[in-house]
Amino acid sequence: MKKILLSFAALFALASFSCSKGGKSVRLGTNAAFPPFEWIEGNEVVGFDITLGNLIARDYGQELKVVDMSFDGLIAALQAGSIDFIASGMTATDERRKNVDFSEPYYSSKQTIIVRADNKDTASVSDLKKKSVGVQAGTTGEIYATEEIEGSQVKSFKTVIDAALALKNGAIESIIVDELPAKEIVRRNPELKIVDDDFFTDEYAIAVKKGNKELLDSINKTIKTIKENGVYKKMLDSYMPLEGDMKILSAGDL
Repeated sequence: MKKILLSFAALFALASFSCSKGGKSVRLGTNAAFPPFEWIEGNEVVGFDITLGNLIARDYGQELKVVDMSFDGLIAALQAGSIDFIASGMTATDERRKNVDFSEPYYSSKQTIIVRADNKDTASVSDLKKKSVGVQAGTTGEIYATEEIEGSQVKSFKTVIDAALALKNGAIESIIVDELPAKEIVRRNPELKIVDDDFFTDEYAIAVKKGNKELLDSINKTIKTIKENGVYKKMLDSYMPLEGDMKILSAGDL
């Protein structure tokens, strides 16, 4: 079983990059209820996307400030200038491209179904017809459940953790969520299980405000660099190990 190892000293070092642009910070918007990409540990927001955000900030010459908010409010906050970029397991859809500019993809994730462990009636997405399906508001899972599952009773939640609680309490019959968060939810809640049915795949990307080419170019350069120099693989191995413990990377590890 994974055990999250957290070093506050490492987190402090990772967040305290020197600023070369007049002491300004770059603001990362996220919804910190989506492990292993982002979650709250103690008083800190941590995860794969936060480490990536720190690398983006470092390369951009600014300090990183993490802003935790509801997922369905992220794009509006970006457009309003409350945040500078979004790193929150966000899929680069055509609909979202109307409102934001996306980086190159940095992760591919398939969608997954979670049900209660005693559920023997759900073997695939086709078994969700005319049943209650929990989703996180504003996600591709919500769109899919609403548009593709015949007669589904879609119930939207602020976070997938809220949806998992509703599933455990019998308020809904299933959840649609990305694979890695699904695995983490089930790991923490053994009364739930995953239904293995690969029905569609998402590509995560970083979102910036329309026209912010300077930041977007810098983000794309960071993503390209870490994929070429081995840092990206180290991040995958640390946050998504095939076996052993999950751990947070320190600045000195990257």
